Amino acid sequence: MPKITFVNADGTRRTVVARDGQSVMSAAVENGIEAIVAECGGACACGTCHCFIDEGWADRLAAPQSLEQEMIECLLNPAVSSRLSCQIRMCDELDGLVVHLPEAQY
Repeated sequence: MPKITFVNADGTRRTVVARDGQSVMSAAVENGIEAIVAECGGACACGTCHCFIDEGWADRLAAPQSLEQEMIECLLNPAVSSRLSCQIRMCDELDGLVVHLPEAQY
């Protein structure tokens, strides 16, 4: 089962186990990662699961599809590494993924 390390804005880290095919957002919610609010429940409709993919992992993920990219553009402070965690599905190839969390979801 693949692992995800969430890095809070204050630098604290927490590693959780995800199921194959589970979204990063769902794994975060199930494990009490409070910085992932997930108001829309994974429908790619709100941006409250915004995260930043660690630069060491960015090239291993497929580029955001158009709907996700449009949602990211609506965020207050998007970055090149911004993603919506509801759109990233875990698999063995992503075992060890490092996700940085924003200070707050807007």
